[in-house]
Amino acid sequence: MIGLTVAALLFAVPVGSAAADPKPTLNELAKQVEGMHTEIETLSEQYNGQREKLKTAQKAVDAAQKTLATSETDLAAKHARASLLAQNAYMSGGLNKALAFASAKDPETFLDRAATTYALEQQQGEQVNQLTKAMDTAARARAGAKARIEEVKKIVSDLESKRDKITKLVAKVESNLFKRALGQAGQSGSRAVRVNLPIPGDGKAAAAARWALSQQLKPYVWGAEGPSSYDCSGLVMAAFQRVGISLPHYTGDQWTAGRHISRTEMRPGDLVFFYGDLHHVGIYLGGGMMVHAPQTGDVVRIASIGNRPFAGAVRIAD
Repeated sequence: MIGLTVAALLFAVPVGSAAADPKPTLNELAKQVEGMHTEIETLSEQYNGQREKLKTAQKAVDAAQKTLATSETDLAAKHARASLLAQNAYMSGGLNKALAFASAKDPETFLDRAATTYALEQQQGEQVNQLTKAMDTAARARAGAKARIEEVKKIVSDLESKRDKITKLVAKVESNLFKRALGQAGQSGSRAVRVNLPIPGDGKAAAAARWALSQQLKPYVWGAEGPSSYDCSGLVMAAFQRVGISLPHYTGDQWTAGRHISRTEMRPGDLVFFYGDLHHVGIYLGGGMMVHAPQTGDVVRIASIGNRPFAGAVRIAD
């Protein structure tokens, strides 16, 4: 799809040939740019999602390695003790045991001691056996975690091609041609200005919304999470991080991070999501307005939630 969009854009600009295709209208250019913005944001959130998976896989590897190290240390200690028991048994075994029993002043004490030694040997053997199993389990866990992280690294590597496509799309969107086209067509919206909007409420959600408003006019940069620029889910993550709530930098995970509410229940600080694949998110302010990081070439600003296809709302905190 991206290749087709880029190809369409390349052919959209006339090169002066008499046989060139008719010059596209401003509305057509505006629709092409809007499509690119959607692709950029969708690809960006896919990339963010894979980065979150990579973090989880790395934690799994770290945990497995710690478990394995502990198991190996314990196993070494148990093996050392087992070795001492084996040496003791060898030194006191065979004829030595018979002589020791015959010369013992208290045969019953000797037998008690022998029985205890045997029990310890059996217990030690069981401990070593259990630790061997634990070590094998830990090794399998490490192998599984490594396999998982390699899998995710491959996905992220594959997304590098998408990063290149994003970069090319961004360059097209930010070109003077399309800026001028959108401006003339009246499709780019009003010029962003800082709005001092009072947000009622003393809960964490309202505080997150107020902080997000303080970031107005900072540029949208895909994959960014502050402090000088943001993408949509990066702004949400940073705002709630300021009030002590940790959210992943990915719209898909933010969608499942709280309680889903109806549109009529929404209040300042709730998250509002858009499009069928949830690739855009903002922070609701009330009155049908939100603060969000819109798209490449734009800045953090206040906007109506009615400008995009609404997908649902999530309450992260009161």
